[in-house]
Amino acid sequence: MNTSFTARHFEASKRLHNYSVEAVQKLTKFYDGILDCDIIVQPTQDHDEPQSAELTVKVKGDLLQASEKAATYEQALGKAIDNMTRQLRKYKDKRSK
Repeated sequence: MNTSFTARHFEASKRLHNYSVEAVQKLTKFYDGILDCDIIVQPTQDHDEPQSAELTVKVKGDLLQASEKAATYEQALGKAIDNMTRQLRKYKDKRSK
């Protein structure tokens, strides 16, 4: 799986970059046919949830997306990964039928 990380409108720390890439690698447990994964983190205008994370996962014949907001980038990424996990399980079930 090819993984790209983008931090928009701020300079991301190495810790955040490594955390994001390692967390997304765990998605292969749920579906091993992932071709590419793009991670985008950026600040938002919302005072309650000022950070957002977006995942775009390319699988054979389809493109899955998840976007979440939270108080920290790690929390937003965790929510987006949970969302993507559900989508991948559903996609896998559809493909197997």
